[in-house]
Amino acid sequence: MKSIFISFCISLVVLSAIGQTKKSTVSIVNPNKKTAVVETACGECQFGLKGKSCDLAVKINGKAYFVDGTNINDHGDAHEDDGFCNAVRKAEVQGTLVKNRYKVTYFKLMPAVAKKD
Repeated sequence: MKSIFISFCISLVVLSAIGQTKKSTVSIVNPNKKTAVVETACGECQFGLKGKSCDLAVKINGKAYFVDGTNINDHGDAHEDDGFCNAVRKAEVQGTLVKNRYKVTYFKLMPAVAKKD
C-alpha cells in the first residue's frame, strides 16, 4: 500500500511538471528597443520565398525574410481564411537581420482587418 501511495505522489509531481506551459520569450517587448510594424505571412505561399514547407516570414523595406524565434503555427491555423498561408497580416516586431533571416525577439500579431463587401 505504501508503494502505491509513493507511486501516486511521484505521478502527480511528474504530471504537474509536464502540464506547465512555457511563456514564449517573443511575447515580451524590450522597452529599450524600437518596435516596427511589418507585413507577415507564409514565406512560400504569400511572399514567394523558396522553402520546403509553410514557414513564417516578415517583409521589411519591401524584402521578405524567414523568421527564427517563433513558428507559423504559434499564431493560429495558417490555413484558415485569415491565416498566414491565405492572408498577409501585420505584426509588431523587434529583432535583427542575421544571415538573411529575421531573428525575432518580440512578435505580436495585430488583429486581422475585416474585408469590406
